[in-house]
Amino acid sequence: MTSTASSPTPSGKRVTRAAVVTHGTPGQIGSGLARLQAVAQEHDVELLFPEEEAAKHGVGASPDASSADLAVVLGGDGTVLRALTRFLGSGVPVIGVNFGRVGFLSSMGRRELEVGLGRVFAGEYDVVELPTLELEHPGGRTVAVNDVVVSSAALGRMIELELAVGGGELGRQPCDGIICATPSGSTAYNLSNGGPVLMWGLEAIALTYVAAHSLHARPLVIPPGADIIVWNRSADVEAGVLVDGHRVSTLGKAERAVVRIARERSLLATLPEATFVRRYRQSFAS
Repeated sequence: MTSTASSPTPSGKRVTRAAVVTHGTPGQIGSGLARLQAVAQEHDVELLFPEEEAAKHGVGASPDASSADLAVVLGGDGTVLRALTRFLGSGVPVIGVNFGRVGFLSSMGRRELEVGLGRVFAGEYDVVELPTLELEHPGGRTVAVNDVVVSSAALGRMIELELAVGGGELGRQPCDGIICATPSGSTAYNLSNGGPVLMWGLEAIALTYVAAHSLHARPLVIPPGADIIVWNRSADVEAGVLVDGHRVSTLGKAERAVVRIARERSLLATLPEATFVRRYRQSFAS
């Protein structure tokens, strides 16, 4: 059913049970849920609502949502990211219908919901495996689908970070922070800071400084097997450690975080024609 990111696998498997994940604000998707329910009924697909979704929409919860064939997302990239995290390790691929702004991770727009999901429920979709990041921090271990960010915990205060990659020292750098992004996360915060876009199929990490106080701090692309170690060398400013936008830890003076490619893979389902290049052209290149 799945493969490495460089070789998407056609499913060919008809969907009989689909989990539902929607935007945090129900009004954002308008009649999207009712439209999804109509398509599911037409194709004899049972919809499963995780507890948080059931409470949001006033329907019965499905405790076995992780046994679905597929998860359907109605929302933007943030909602797709939440679903990829929610189903990480379950073997359930996630497909998005864009009700947000950019929609880079979604396979179809809201206008194509009926036709697109009809094809998906009939088994006409591919599954792409995308690398995730393992983060070691003072509080334990966390897996990131999009990115790990180490940044100043004090608004308006610069921090000094020391970096090592693959056992080699990169030195200290005054900056607002550092971003370590997966290929799927490279088109998010990393892109907005001038970092490189990593095409699906790469097993790599994009490393990008945030507002570096230097003319020589440049983004790097890090291969598998090379740990990224980040120390907080600031004397009086703590560094916050964020995973996919959520703070998970704090680095005091001389404390460190370690980032590497994780063993887990996020599973993104896609219509065959919704390739990386097509998404990139439609979202960013125009």
